[in-house]
Amino acid sequence: MIRRTLLSYSGLAAALLLPAAALAQTAPAPTPTPAVKTATAKVAIETSLGRIVLELETERAPITTRNFLRYADQKRLDGAFFYRSVKVQDKFGFVQFGVDNDPKRILPPIAHEPTTKTGVKHVDGAISTARLAPGTGRGEFTISVGDQPSLDADPSKPGDNLGYAAFGRVIEGMEVVWKILDQPTSPTKGQGVMRGSMLEPKVKILSVRRIP
Repeated sequence: MIRRTLLSYSGLAAALLLPAAALAQTAPAPTPTPAVKTATAKVAIETSLGRIVLELETERAPITTRNFLRYADQKRLDGAFFYRSVKVQDKFGFVQFGVDNDPKRILPPIAHEPTTKTGVKHVDGAISTARLAPGTGRGEFTISVGDQPSLDADPSKPGDNLGYAAFGRVIEGMEVVWKILDQPTSPTKGQGVMRGSMLEPKVKILSVRRIP
């Protein structure tokens, strides 16, 4: 079918080439439309293994980004840890960090912003808010290693199909994320799906600060 379609248009394409070439000699080239740049904020995570710089989508994912910035500005992530690594066939996966249920660090939950609303996808280096049911996200975050489209919202799926709330990505320090992903894990710590993915030892977060 594709071959027949291409052949059926070959005569028309040939007919259009000559006048288009003639016009190209006299008409000025069109000015390309500049890409629209949305507002972002940069944040540096200093860890015991190195520095990670994030670019967060303050305009496209305002609720989720504002939540993370509150944790950063109030220094609630200082002294916390990267505590989980999920690796699939040594090719992709994610690392998880955050308040780890510490009541002194936790802020109230936020409304869920699905990827279908924000357009911020789980690409390589994406930072996302972990959750249980939609609207329960607080201070637990993941960074994707490799594209993770299965974490995006998909209205065609049954049940809870809202995915996770991506709100930015790593722009510097993916090699540090890889180091964290490759750290040893405990075979016994963790419950349910988390069993076997808990880092031992954990990777300490020294500070999380906005970059002016």
